[in-house]
Amino acid sequence: MDTKIKAVVLAAGKGTRMQTEDNDAPKVMRQACGKPLLWYVLEALSFIDKEDIIIVVGYKKDEVIGSFKGYSYAEQAEQLGTGHAVMSARQELAGFDGSVLVCCGDMPAVKRDTYEALVRAHFEQGNDCTILTGEYPIPEGESKPPLPYGRILRDKDGGFLHVVEDKDCTPEQQRITELNSGVYVFRATLLLSALDSLKNDNSQGEYYLTDAPAIIRAGGARVGLLKRDLGDEIIGVNTPGQLAQVEAILSNLK
Repeated sequence: MDTKIKAVVLAAGKGTRMQTEDNDAPKVMRQACGKPLLWYVLEALSFIDKEDIIIVVGYKKDEVIGSFKGYSYAEQAEQLGTGHAVMSARQELAGFDGSVLVCCGDMPAVKRDTYEALVRAHFEQGNDCTILTGEYPIPEGESKPPLPYGRILRDKDGGFLHVVEDKDCTPEQQRITELNSGVYVFRATLLLSALDSLKNDNSQGEYYLTDAPAIIRAGGARVGLLKRDLGDEIIGVNTPGQLAQVEAILSNLK
């Protein structure tokens, strides 16, 4: 397997729940400890050359592009899900025969070591797709983990079956504590092929990137899982409360 690597960073969101009269910045431009959320993600990805990092922008794209020079950009004009966001980078990935790390621009606590471990596992295991997962406990008295992330479904031998989004989970699936982090490495050619097969027949009417690994597996390719003790690394920012939470996490890392 070719060990060339590129990254696609999903950074097109508006962050509707974070909008105020005096601050309508894109979600990834929200500040934590004096720096945009996206800054932390790009710092953690600094083991990949800038020109090989594709940032998918949308809402107020010029603000993001103007703040981070030297990267490649793709535009997601409509927000139709994570799968659709990666589809927007199709042109930038065309003809690339290596692998692609896909991650989120609103998850600033994921460490460089975590990204590097995922890429390393992908190549060492000879995978066509590798998913970063983390265990998140169910609090006492609750029926599911507090983070609304997709659940990892495994077969009887512990291998990957598919990801079920939180809103599509059955009550039994809600109790699964192995969560999909939203961070993946794909062989580029298989990723682009899987994107063509994505459907939006789900509760959100969106194209889920989470469906791509199962599509790849169904085609006979190898899908692996890297389960790590991610702790608070897995937390993304969608609300003011989560922004305060990750700011506290980042402050403790200094």
